[in-house]
Amino acid sequence: PAIDIYSLRVDCKVTSRFAHTVITSRIVNRANESREATFEVELPKTAFITNFSMSIDGEIYPGIIKEKAAAQNEYNTAVSQGQSAGLVKITDRKLEQFHVSVSIAAASKVTFELTYEELLKRQLGKYELLLKVRPKQLVQHFQIHVHIFEPQGIRFLETDSTFMTNELSEALTKEVNETKAHISFKPALDQQKKNSELDETLLNGDFVVRYDVKREATAGDIQIVNGYFVHYFAPQEMPVFPKNVIFVIDRSGSMTGRKIEQTRDALLKILQDLRPEDHFSFITFNNKVAEWKSSLLPATEENVASAAAFVQTLAARGGTDINGALLSAVGVLDRAQGLPEHSISMVILLTDGQPTSGERNVEVIQENVQQAINGKYALFCLGFGFDVSYKFLEKMALSNGGIARRIYENADAALQLQHTSNLTLKEEANVKEKEQVFQNQRYIFGNFIERLWAYLSIQQLLEKAISAQEEDQKALEVQALDLSLQYSFVTPLTSMVVTKPQQKEELANKPTEADNEEPDGVQVRGSRRVDSGSPPGRRRSELQTGSNRMMFSSYRAYEHPQLLLQLPRQNERICLNIDKRAQTSVHLVSDPEQDDFLGLYFLNTDRFSDQVTGVLGQFYSKAQFESNSNNDQRAVERLLRVSGSEHKVSRLYKKDYRLESTSEPVSCWSIDLTP
Repeated sequence: PAIDIYSLRVDCKVTSRFAHTVITSRIVNRANESREATFEVELPKTAFITNFSMSIDGEIYPGIIKEKAAAQNEYNTAVSQGQSAGLVKITDRKLEQFHVSVSIAAASKVTFELTYEELLKRQLGKYELLLKVRPKQLVQHFQIHVHIFEPQGIRFLETDSTFMTNELSEALTKEVNETKAHISFKPALDQQKKNSELDETLLNGDFVVRYDVKREATAGDIQIVNGYFVHYFAPQEMPVFPKNVIFVIDRSGSMTGRKIEQTRDALLKILQDLRPEDHFSFITFNNKVAEWKSSLLPATEENVASAAAFVQTLAARGGTDINGALLSAVGVLDRAQGLPEHSISMVILLTDGQPTSGERNVEVIQENVQQAINGKYALFCLGFGFDVSYKFLEKMALSNGGIARRIYENADAALQLQHTSNLTLKEEANVKEKEQVFQNQRYIFGNFIERLWAYLSIQQLLEKAISAQEEDQKALEVQALDLSLQYSFVTPLTSMVVTKPQQKEELANKPTEADNEEPDGVQVRGSRRVDSGSPPGRRRSELQTGSNRMMFSSYRAYEHPQLLLQLPRQNERICLNIDKRAQTSVHLVSDPEQDDFLGLYFLNTDRFSDQVTGVLGQFYSKAQFESNSNNDQRAVERLLRVSGSEHKVSRLYKKDYRLESTSEPVSCWSIDLTP
């Protein structure tokens, strides 16, 4: 290829579960003109980037970590062009992607180097190190080296890969002794090929190292380096408490389609995890709140089967009364009788959006729910889609002893429910002996326990800040920011400023789940109405179309145009804003050959308020059918009242062009209206 990755090396050092990973990519431009070189890495969300640099023909361009607000103010041009979040983005529940590209001259070379750190978590009895391997081309010198040092001793170690073949496995070596391990993967060019005739690479997927440490029947292991200590413990045979669970299920109109399918899948998965001694029930809600049963039921095989059948019937329509639904759930738990002794009670909310019915102020809802729960129960929130207000759900969950999670795919539904209980451990350690262990291991990375302390402290401070009062929140964020800057971590409070040639800057921010969502609002064909005028940060540009020259505006990423037009046969969009001062009536579109196929569709109509008006808006707030003594489903004529007027409507069958062209017509009530 013209842009040739001639060397790609991954070096990972794991010391006492804390992983330090360096990825180095060397690229040469073999073309006779300038080309774009790209460096793209997927890394765990729980990791913090600590360093990045580019070296182009010997000149180094380092990434500099600064306070996020200061970096954005200093490089406001980059921010206004939407570059502030361009280097790092969330790709799924567990991963985020670092992406940077730079133009390099013919025959020039560039070296990219990215460093990140993470604490490996123990799940199902194993620690897991995940490395994403996607070079997208054959690489002359490809290497992965993983060094592990565990003073407690390595009990077992295994490697796994989604792309491994018999030939590739010959390039994999493992050396393991009592406390150390070295995994090396160095496939030659021929081993990387899918077949001998095509230059396509097999290296596309996950490279995983799993291991566990030896444990004695003590209160864990204490490790000390330079005055910082870490205490690891994994208690055995902890009791499993019976659970009393109220599932609060959003079935409002915005849950239509994929979201309600995901909700059904999530519920079915969680129902499978219930034990016979658990108790459960459902509350469903849109603009109305409904209880499935009058009391909690034991999770017998029969009751779980009945619940699963109920879940399959869930349909989406109406508004979203989150406040009323959660308060009803707390009421059910308050009234519950005959529950198992020492059981844990909790509420699990499954929703996709903002409250649109009942109480709509999210701060009032958070306060109402916290007062009602009053420390008695835990609240877990599962958010569906990217228009959900994740900050709202996360703060509400953390304020009530639970956690929030965005559902990306079905596998995410296996929510790990934590219960809080007291645990007392006693362990003594000889400081000199413990420090001696690490003084003899020079290949480990620096003062790792101090960095681990900072890594965990930042995460805990940020989590506390989410549910804290405003004054305490600022103090917690200041502490987290100071640690982030002191130890050079890219966190939600800092940005890495990456300078490219010609003094062009870009910012690498640490994305959060709250950043990874669409702005709220009623949508028309995927865009929402904003008032005309010139919002802050808008830049004016020119678009040449034939002999006409049109002015259009470029908005920041979080602002929406009045109309979003996808150009046919082109991978381009136009953001169109019409000056409403020009004339009272605007001719939007006409096509003498295809007018029968023009459809205007509103999305997320559950977000309209009760005050919505207009020729179309009145039907969302003021339309009411007169009660019919016959079966309404079979009636062919009805009386419809809208805004004080009565209309006789007839049932007709029309095509819905949002659906496939081969689909059957849909039933609707036809009305002729003169605005």
